[in-house]
Amino acid sequence: MNGDTHSCDPLGSELLGSEPLGPEPLYTIGELARRSGLTVKTVRFYSDQGIVSPADRNPAGHRRYGVDAVARLELVRTLRELGLGLPAIRQVVDRELALPAVAAAHAEALDVQIRVLRLRRAVLGTVARRGSTPEELTLVHQLARLSEDERYRLIGEFLAGAFGGLRADGRFAAVVRSLTPEPTDDLEPEQVEAWVELAELAADDGFRGLLRRLAEDEAAEAGADWPRPGLAWVVRELAGPAVVAGIDPGSGEAAGIARELAARYAGSAPGAVVRGRLAERLAAMADPRRERYLALLAVVNGWAAPESSAAVLDWAVRAVRSAG
Repeated sequence: MNGDTHSCDPLGSELLGSEPLGPEPLYTIGELARRSGLTVKTVRFYSDQGIVSPADRNPAGHRRYGVDAVARLELVRTLRELGLGLPAIRQVVDRELALPAVAAAHAEALDVQIRVLRLRRAVLGTVARRGSTPEELTLVHQLARLSEDERYRLIGEFLAGAFGGLRADGRFAAVVRSLTPEPTDDLEPEQVEAWVELAELAADDGFRGLLRRLAEDEAAEAGADWPRPGLAWVVRELAGPAVVAGIDPGSGEAAGIARELAARYAGSAPGAVVRGRLAERLAAMADPRRERYLALLAVVNGWAAPESSAAVLDWAVRAVRSAG
């Protein structure tokens, strides 16, 4: 009785391990394709390449694959979707190469591709925004492709030309540091665009000359009898409230502010020469390229956008000139 019960319970016998399991199932190439989510053509290609091999053939010579082939093909599909080539895939599935090593190498390759794609996107975005000509497209692309070392050498040469070799040169060291981009080679698209424009400004001889004149004037005044205090700070303190209040820069009230500004700048009662020099200095400080450089530097360094001083400087220039 017990023997008959046992013989009628094959499932229970398998779970108890008292009888051997049946033979491993074999799949046709079509069945394997369905189970792996690949096309028959793709499975046949991988089979021909030896990445997955048939376990047997039927009497008609058709290939039959074991269950391990399904797992191999799922791995192959994943690796292909990640962009690995067939040689690396073959080494992984054959365990000739450790998967973590392949993944690390491929991640590095993807990082390079991402940087290239970001660069292309930035160049195309810049060209589209500017409405560039074909010649300008070539220039923008060349500037964007500069390596990290080339970018910093370009800016370094620009700043050296603007501030280097002056009397009281030491006082400009902090200025140069504050105008130097921070090192990074993993740039976002907007940072690449900012670098392109920074490179263009660095190649602008007129802008370099403007900064040089400002630095030379400051170096000369460093040893004068009437050294000015921080001019930008004084302008913001005196002209800023006037701009907010809407005071006309040609008015009498503005003339009084302009005279106070000149006195604070000179450290004494200023004459016409001093006021003329102050107007020139303020006009140079108001050059839009100077503020644009600072804005681009903030983008490259990931800083908050600097507060614009354009309106205050413009008001101060007009007020000083109107005051005579």
